[in-house]
Amino acid sequence: METITARYDAKTIEESIQQFWDDNDTYARVRDLRKDEKPFFFVDGPPYTTGHIHLGTAWNKIIKDAVLRYRSMCGYHVIDRAGWDMHGLPIEVKVEEKLGFKTKKDIETYGIDSFISTCEEFAIQNMKDMTGQFKRLGVWLDWDNPYMTLSQKYIESVWWTLKKAHEKDLLEKGLRVVNWCPRCETA
Repeated sequence: METITARYDAKTIEESIQQFWDDNDTYARVRDLRKDEKPFFFVDGPPYTTGHIHLGTAWNKIIKDAVLRYRSMCGYHVIDRAGWDMHGLPIEVKVEEKLGFKTKKDIETYGIDSFISTCEEFAIQNMKDMTGQFKRLGVWLDWDNPYMTLSQKYIESVWWTLKKAHEKDLLEKGLRVVNWCPRCETA
């Protein structure tokens, strides 16, 4: 029997719970327990991999985790997948800052292929860091099989979806006002 102390050590308790979950493969066992029940599908709305998580991102993920646990406890077979938004202007701007770039010409001088590779490395490293942070918060998702918007498979699925929408005449051509950044020379 353990002695109860007057001091609550959150870090030690959290680490022991996480270790218990890891040792017993608790996430997989819980998901497997309900595999024959009615499915509840969840695809994570992805955070940008621009750095460490912030309070809003943590809060968002914790709320989603609570809903998934609730659905599981209600008897659903929860099928979840983590996701990451890993390309586009937010990533590029962070990498430009890291490299000390001031204009789009700096990217061209650096080399477009090199810049793309640097952006991918930056996004993947931040994905790994953020995954660790979410795990530390106790969030259960399929962290081993996330969708990543920079993967060729994901990009091809978007083009496939766009093609199907075109084939079904679901696309509309029109004029829209779009903000344009003179520094980035892009929308």
